[in-house]
Amino acid sequence: QVHLVESGGGLVQSGGSLRLSCAASSGNMLFSTNSMGWYRQAPGKQRELVARINNHGDTNYADSVKGRFTISGDNAANTASLQMNSLKPEDTAVYYCNADLAVLRSGVWSSRDYWGQGTQVTVSL
Repeated sequence: QVHLVESGGGLVQSGGSLRLSCAASSGNMLFSTNSMGWYRQAPGKQRELVARINNHGDTNYADSVKGRFTISGDNAANTASLQMNSLKPEDTAVYYCNADLAVLRSGVWSSRDYWGQGTQVTVSL
């Protein structure tokens, strides 16, 4: 079983910064990272993509965070981080880590999608 562990959420004032981290781990299952990303869901809204990075280092961002957020990844460590600067109250949401992993099960490699438990980010005025 693969688990995604998130850290780094919290409360910050408008204009401040936070850094979110996500690590994929498995006790005895072989896997590698195809891509990892961060999504967020505000109350009453649908979950939306914030940023994503693949194993080639290609990134994409939501228009609302371009120039403020930076995603980085370490394929060897199966981790991804999201540096969030110039935070705004509208960035308040639960942030979820997502990973598209190649997993070896019963001798067969297949792509599987995993989600973290979510971490709250609250930006006050």
